[in-house]
Amino acid sequence: MDISRLIRKEILTQKAYAVEELSYSIKLDAMETPYVLPEDMRGFLMEKLRNVELNRYPEAGSPTLRARMAAHLDVPAEQIIVGNGSDELIQMLCTTLSGPSATALVPFPTFVMYRIIALNCGCQVIDVPLDDRFDLDLETMLAVIGKDNPVLTFLSYPNNPTGKCFDAGKVEEIIKASQGVVVIDEAYFPFYGKTFLPMLKKYDNLVILRTLSKLGLAAIRVGFLMGSRTLVGELNKVRLPYNINSLSQMMATFYLDNEQIFKDQSDRVRADRELLFSRLAGMKGIRPMKSDANFLFFCCDFDSYRIYEFLLDQGILIKNLPVLGNLRNCMRVTVGNPEENEEFLRVLQEFIVKQGV
Repeated sequence: MDISRLIRKEILTQKAYAVEELSYSIKLDAMETPYVLPEDMRGFLMEKLRNVELNRYPEAGSPTLRARMAAHLDVPAEQIIVGNGSDELIQMLCTTLSGPSATALVPFPTFVMYRIIALNCGCQVIDVPLDDRFDLDLETMLAVIGKDNPVLTFLSYPNNPTGKCFDAGKVEEIIKASQGVVVIDEAYFPFYGKTFLPMLKKYDNLVILRTLSKLGLAAIRVGFLMGSRTLVGELNKVRLPYNINSLSQMMATFYLDNEQIFKDQSDRVRADRELLFSRLAGMKGIRPMKSDANFLFFCCDFDSYRIYEFLLDQGILIKNLPVLGNLRNCMRVTVGNPEENEEFLRVLQEFIVKQGV
């Protein structure tokens, strides 16, 4: 039997999203926070988790967590759906809105899962390159909206991998022009603080995504989608009944009870980010971009493969982006703690010196 005959061509032509198994001592590739909970809070959390009845299914649809988040964000619980990370929420959107001629509009470069999930769900994907300032090419995007009427438009705010926020006026123009759903992914909100959430009352086609992954709880895989009651009602038809396990629901409510601890950690990351940017900007052949997220994007006058391997040989893992549209030799580094950042800078400077620069 030739199983490939049964597989959709969109799947056959893809490569699976791969997370490499590598040896490292400093991990700065995945936008995780470097800070862990204080020991006393970890002990308190473990006590709460001991009360979870592991023999029972979790609350279907996470009603307790949704109610808590609704009060926290001042959004009705009926307009919130909880996902197994933002990835599942993106998949729900694509599954619900896809069809034989459905189109998704995605800037480039941006978070790769928008494209992968849209293709996997049967959507055609139209990529629109960012302009030379890494902002939205509004004219081209509006032309695509007018011609192709995408059912979904994905906008990461701030954007990954550049770390830059798109012009808010351009974003609103896209929302107003779209007959489809516009998704504003605010995964890095803790490091920027500005949001489109108040516009939910103004635009029925607006969806906001948030996640707990970037602020210190990546392990529990909890994300939130906020949208119109009608859309959330339809998304609940494709949501699996017990999509968020009991441990993750408990830990997400723990976050809401102790938000200030996580905010303090995010503030530390923001301060560390500025110091890291300043140091990178002072290195020959390294051109970092100002960031609104918890990582820095930079281009190099050197072969980024060689930098990547040199860093990895000394136990430091960052993200190599050797070819990014018209750009070459770009990299992305997550902001670590001060010791991790210092070691990364030391090794990178050692590489530069070895080049005779």
